[in-house]
Amino acid sequence: MASIFSKIVAGEIPSYKCAEDENYYAFLDINPVNAGHTLVIPKHEVNYIFDLESEEYAGLWQFAKKVAKALKAAVPCERIGVAVLGLEVPHCHIHLIPINTEGDMNFKNKKEVPAEQMAAIADKVLEEFAKL
Repeated sequence: MASIFSKIVAGEIPSYKCAEDENYYAFLDINPVNAGHTLVIPKHEVNYIFDLESEEYAGLWQFAKKVAKALKAAVPCERIGVAVLGLEVPHCHIHLIPINTEGDMNFKNKKEVPAEQMAAIADKVLEEFAKL
């Protein structure tokens, strides 16, 4: 059975797309830790990030680096925090989170971000990603 992320990639479930290429996809987390919290995934569904083939693993991180640069340009913050947890959805993913302090990476403190703001952030990240 396809994961929710595979359904997002297939267009069966809507998302706030931030970036995409032939192998990878980035979109805003609908339960963000902070506004701009982005998930980066391989389009090919693999449950555990360390089960990716070496080339796909390296490609995922290269794509995430580019998304992080676009995200930092789009959302005012000190840094882009990175986390790989892999327990919530059986499809490996990297969390990119705009932060100003270490406390901003607390996954127990989710924020409500209005749909209009989510759409504006995603559009700005897409715009910045296209410049890279």
